[in-house]
Amino acid sequence: MAEASLGETIGPAIVLMGAAVVAVPLFKRLGLGSVLGYFAAGMFVGPSVLGFITDAGSILHFSELGVVMFLFVIGLELRPQKLWTMRGQIFGLGLVQVGLATGALAVTGVVLFGFSVSTAFVAGAGFVLSSTAVIMSLLRDRGEIASNEGQKSVSILLFEDLMIVPLLAVVAFLSPLARGDAGWADMVIAVAALLALLSVSRFGLNPLFALLARSRAREVLTAGALLVVLGAALLMEITGLSMAMGAFLAGVMLSGSSYRHQIESDIEPFRGLLMGLFFLAVGMSLDLSVVAAEWPLLLALLAAFTVAKGIAVYVVARLFGGDNHQALHRTSMFLQGGEFAFVLYAAAVSAGVIDARENALFSTIVILSMALTPFVLIVAGRTLRRKTSMDGVDAAHDLKGRVLIIGFGRFGQIASQLLLSRGIALSVIDNDPDRIRDAGRWGFKIFFGDGARLDVLRNSGAAEADAIMICIDDRTAALQIVDMAQHEFPQARLLVRSYDRGHSIQLIRAGVDYQIRETAESAYLMGAQGLRTLGFAEAEVDGAIEDIRRRDNERLSEQVQGEWMSGRDHLLTKPVPEPLGAGAISHRQSAT
Repeated sequence: MAEASLGETIGPAIVLMGAAVVAVPLFKRLGLGSVLGYFAAGMFVGPSVLGFITDAGSILHFSELGVVMFLFVIGLELRPQKLWTMRGQIFGLGLVQVGLATGALAVTGVVLFGFSVSTAFVAGAGFVLSSTAVIMSLLRDRGEIASNEGQKSVSILLFEDLMIVPLLAVVAFLSPLARGDAGWADMVIAVAALLALLSVSRFGLNPLFALLARSRAREVLTAGALLVVLGAALLMEITGLSMAMGAFLAGVMLSGSSYRHQIESDIEPFRGLLMGLFFLAVGMSLDLSVVAAEWPLLLALLAAFTVAKGIAVYVVARLFGGDNHQALHRTSMFLQGGEFAFVLYAAAVSAGVIDARENALFSTIVILSMALTPFVLIVAGRTLRRKTSMDGVDAAHDLKGRVLIIGFGRFGQIASQLLLSRGIALSVIDNDPDRIRDAGRWGFKIFFGDGARLDVLRNSGAAEADAIMICIDDRTAALQIVDMAQHEFPQARLLVRSYDRGHSIQLIRAGVDYQIRETAESAYLMGAQGLRTLGFAEAEVDGAIEDIRRRDNERLSEQVQGEWMSGRDHLLTKPVPEPLGAGAISHRQSAT
């Protein structure tokens, strides 16, 4: 019996992993993205096609933990102060977009399809709740979360997540099976739970992880991180809020913690696996029998809802100061429905507001809209691509410099000065035409080229260069260039600008000749000047810098060989117990 039970558990897991392993690389190679690959794999092995897996609903419910952990990681990147500064966008831009789009979709449902007002409202409200998983994955892949437009999209998604509570209350109010005041009681409970979570997160999480860290057992820290994510999610679900919102708030409260990076690295493997499982489950949930039986109505609903929501999103984007390009870009991302629509529709069925057929129809158009999103984004990306003027800009071709500098931003400009002071012949490329033109006004000759492309590196003289200095601030592109240069141009020494400590560890492991964190030297100089300001002798200042460099290098070396928390004993968290030298003794005695 036990063996059969184990086999029944492992079998579906093997089917899902096998489908994902085949479909995702194939779809990425075709340029269709991993999300659509997961959708297709799920639909193929699900009950509608091969029928290897029949209980798609249970897998979907479990895989929502992927969205939960994804929101927790996003929360780790948004500090409370930053979130507070976004309050205007969250409750301004988010409120207007959700309100206008819900109204437009409800009117569409009543006028074009003859739904009752309550049915049309539920259908529209569900479709308004865009897919947090899809949009945040897209923003993260593009590196746009920190941009102005990215922050606006995040604000809208946060407001949509908050809206699940009042929407569920409205469904309860509309229900012919329940009392109208039940929703308000649920809202009070939800708000109380929210305040409790914020209090525990604010005052209890840092002491908890400090206690766990003292055990020096990484698996205990991992268990603690999972406990926080799942506990916050469970509390919010029990009280009627979305699990993702609870995890997000826990992440925000931990964003200022010194354990943030360790927690993020512990959560990352679970998040990636469960996010993939979520998209697989959505694909499995697509009922092709419903599509076959009512495809004209489904296509009409999908087209009408997509157009109505798109118009609303575009209008709001323009009202809030976006230009035509920005408005169309945001519209292309928010056209789909999302995972929280399934929660709302299920609640509406239980409350008797919509029937089973309507639930199947509305859920199917949400799934179809999510599946079509990668195609929409591909078309939008090609259509909305800004045409940058190349006037006064020359492409890199047949360059012959002893040193090739990739990236002429604030870092590359300063680094080039020392080489130029000794008459070194440089080849400099950058992929920003405006920056190239601006540099030309100062007398620099910079060539246009994307250093992450092998043909550009060849045309830029990488094959003859003695050294390649990678001065860009894109960590992913920097690692790509390092990989290509090591294979294609082994004669060139690689000197790389590092974005942060984690990036330095990756570069060292990749075997570069030299790397430097972009803020390290300036921070050393600032600390040294602080000592001088307090009256320390120059010899003491030099000794302090040498000591801190040694400590930092030893810590970095241990992190390269071990894990993120390795080498913590090299950090100074309190004044050193011994003075740095005899001069320090006399200085401190005189100071006291």
